[in-house]
Amino acid sequence: MSIYDRWLKVRDNIERACAKSGRRPEEITVVAVTKYMSLEQMQEVFDAGLEHVGENKAQDALKKWEQLGHRGTWHFIGHLQSNKVKYVIDKFRYIHSLDRHSLAKEIEKRASRHGLSIPCFIQVNVSGEASKHGLHPEEVESFIEDLVEFKHIIPIGLMTMAPHVEDPEQTRPVFARLKELQLRLQGKKYPHAPLTELSMGMSNDYTIAVEEGATYLRLGSCLMGR
Repeated sequence: MSIYDRWLKVRDNIERACAKSGRRPEEITVVAVTKYMSLEQMQEVFDAGLEHVGENKAQDALKKWEQLGHRGTWHFIGHLQSNKVKYVIDKFRYIHSLDRHSLAKEIEKRASRHGLSIPCFIQVNVSGEASKHGLHPEEVESFIEDLVEFKHIIPIGLMTMAPHVEDPEQTRPVFARLKELQLRLQGKKYPHAPLTELSMGMSNDYTIAVEEGATYLRLGSCLMGR
């Protein structure tokens, strides 16, 4: 099955999840996770009509960006070390993994030099797994308030990763909790932090994420094939 055929199947699943939850498919942006894809496969992703691609590691991504940076919209979706910000800041439109003050400081410094404003997702460790990065939910409010000093960072939303479980239904409470946190923070009406987006849902659980309010999905194996 080609990437295009898998994309048609994914799109159909998203439409069904939207119908079930009273949403519109136009609200959902699919970010194709391309970290394991060759240049040829990435070209197939773009040719299939997928506009957004996500990479996890700066150095691996740079080689691909040099070949394909003229195509699509690039998202940095992995853990971002502060000393790697300089490599991604002018190449990646979105950063999905802002989770600490030192990283915000480095993004601000580099973005200001390039005259850029970077839309960022605040990474939240909703599940509490030690293996995952991100702020604890109760830390997010003060972190967002601190971001007011950074004029080149736009906190557009929240991001989380659910545990990888056999039954995707078990991920629902994680996604629901992130949505609840988003709504609570939106109620604060921060002028510097619109928080309109939710980056959550991967290949094994994306339909549940859509039902719970995801606006950005990060999909790899369901597009690429296992």
